Parts: sequence; structure tokens; C-alpha cells
Amino acid sequence: MINNYSNAAQLKDLMTAPPMTAQQHAEIMRKRNEQRRKIEDAREARQAEKERYGDR
Repeated sequence: MINNYSNAAQLKDLMTAPPMTAQQHAEIMRKRNEQRRKIEDAREARQAEKERYGDR
């Protein structure tokens, strides 16, 4: 089972931190989308190579 609760931040720190700005959120989302596109491109390239050369 994967442990999704590995963040060591204290609840008080999380609750008293200022909210992120729209610019910060936009930058995080841009990075996340870029990473997802890279993964999708790599997956598509691997699939195209399999179709072209067959399974190795």
C-alpha cells in the first residue's frame, strides 16, 4: 500500500500559512501540465516504436 501521508508539516503550520497567490497557482499548474505532457509524449513514442518494430 502506498503511503500518501509522508508530509512532515505540522497542522498548525499548514493552517496558519498564507494562501498561495493566483500567480503561484498558475505556475504550479503549468509545471504539472508540462510534466504530464512529457510523460504522455514518452508513452506515445514508446507505443509507436512497439508498433513499428514489434515487441522486443
